[in-house]
Amino acid sequence: MQNQTTQDLPMQIDGNKLEKRAMEEFHKGNRAEGLRIQEEFASQFRREYADKDHCPCLKACRYHGSCRECVAIHRAHGEHVPNCMRPLLNRKIRLLSELTEHTIANEIQPPREILRKK
Repeated sequence: MQNQTTQDLPMQIDGNKLEKRAMEEFHKGNRAEGLRIQEEFASQFRREYADKDHCPCLKACRYHGSCRECVAIHRAHGEHVPNCMRPLLNRKIRLLSELTEHTIANEIQPPREILRKK
C-alpha cells in the first residue's frame, strides 16, 4: 500500500493554514502581504477545484456548488444563511454563548427541517 503525500489529498478549504496566514498579515496591518498570500490561496483553490465539487453542503439543492447564486438567494430573502456557512457561524455563536453559560439553549427551539443528532 502506498503512502499518500499531501499533494495527493484534496485541498482543505475550511481552516486553511495559508488563508489563516493571510488574515494574520491583514490583522498586523500588512495589507499587501495579506493580499499576496490570499491570492496564493485563491490560485490554489482555482487549480484544485477547476473541475471538482467544492461545496460541503449535504442538502440536495439545485444551487449546489454555485456559491454566487446560493449566497445571492440567501441575501435576498434574508431569513437564514446557506447550509455551508452554518458550522462557521455556529462556532462563533458558541463562543458568544459561553458568556451566559449557554443558557440561550433553553430559549431555542430548532425548526422541524433541522436534522437532529440521534
